[in-house]
Amino acid sequence: MKKAVAEFLGTFTLVFFGCGSAVIAGPAIAGATTVGVLGIAFAFGLAIVAMAYAIGPISGCHVNPAVSLGALVAGRMTTGDFITYVIAQVAGAIVGALVLYIIMTGKASGWTGGMGTNGWGPGYLGEYNTLSALIFEIVATFIFVVVILGVTHKLALGHFAGLAIGLTLVMIHIVGINVTGVSVNPARSIGPALFAGGQALSQLWLFIVAPFVGAALAGFVFKAGILYGEDT
Repeated sequence: MKKAVAEFLGTFTLVFFGCGSAVIAGPAIAGATTVGVLGIAFAFGLAIVAMAYAIGPISGCHVNPAVSLGALVAGRMTTGDFITYVIAQVAGAIVGALVLYIIMTGKASGWTGGMGTNGWGPGYLGEYNTLSALIFEIVATFIFVVVILGVTHKLALGHFAGLAIGLTLVMIHIVGINVTGVSVNPARSIGPALFAGGQALSQLWLFIVAPFVGAALAGFVFKAGILYGEDT
């Protein structure tokens, strides 16, 4: 139960502050400076760093169904725990998006309805095509999960694991925000999409499939002993 609560809280924090940085601080505001790509990237990364040290000792701070899948494939968690984690993560993301939605509806000057959703194609940020979005999400998730499984391996120096993971997410966002808005996390995509609707929902499949493919490949790399052997 504690692990589920931890994963719920961690994913809530990631979505609320990460997507919140894009929705609240991202647009130009009279008398204020937009945080831009770097600000949004660091908001996501810092949310992970904070939660890694807050809930890492409890659940491992996956806060991402793709990370949990990578751990499952690598042999680091049971199928039962995987299911519990995913349910908690998706629930946390939905509630995080709900709280953000409620806050945005109170904006006196109006609001476009944006929720920091992921996407691709004409009209979305850099307007990259489906193949570009698919490749980016698979590769970025693969690298992200390799880093996570590597820095949390029993042979690794774990004291700075949270910092390494958070900064990796910052790096991924700096490169990928203009491609897909960066998912690498199905829960992070599901929560905001449910409230944004429209194109965000119709394109949601890619942000479930691609991260799972990338994560499964990363898990296999560890399970097969291509990098660290899980029995090392």
